[in-house]
Amino acid sequence: MTQQDEPEIVTVESVTTAVVHGTVPMTELTDFYDSSFHTLGRVLGEQGVTMVGPPFGLYLAEPTDTVELEVGFRTDRLIETDGEAHASMLPEGRVARVVHTGSYETLGESWGRLASWILHQGASPGGPMWEVYLTEPTPDADPTAMQTELNWRLAD
Repeated sequence: MTQQDEPEIVTVESVTTAVVHGTVPMTELTDFYDSSFHTLGRVLGEQGVTMVGPPFGLYLAEPTDTVELEVGFRTDRLIETDGEAHASMLPEGRVARVVHTGSYETLGESWGRLASWILHQGASPGGPMWEVYLTEPTPDADPTAMQTELNWRLAD
């Protein structure tokens, strides 16, 4: 069962990130994440750059059968471009935020509830949306206990 805390509107500052960018069919999303995290782990290690937060996925457009996104980590400084890995930023501004507890398969339901909540606040989604993976997925992890922070930038 999916649980969701009460959404809130917060103001966030931009954050330096190291990412891999791609446009991916939804059916290949898991493989893209796995490959991207592997690439970024290697690049960050080689460049001596430190991760300063959990991994994330920044969706640059609402997902359909494909999704354009950046997968990465917050970092203590910019990385130098290395193959697919490059420096980027998580955006600043007003964000609707909620924590989803449950499997990744039910994230779409929580995004839908967050979208409805935003509209009921008299606001409008106005930019990218991103997931922060608060619980590290491991083979022995309980999918119903996974926690994912959902963030949706609001129109100004």
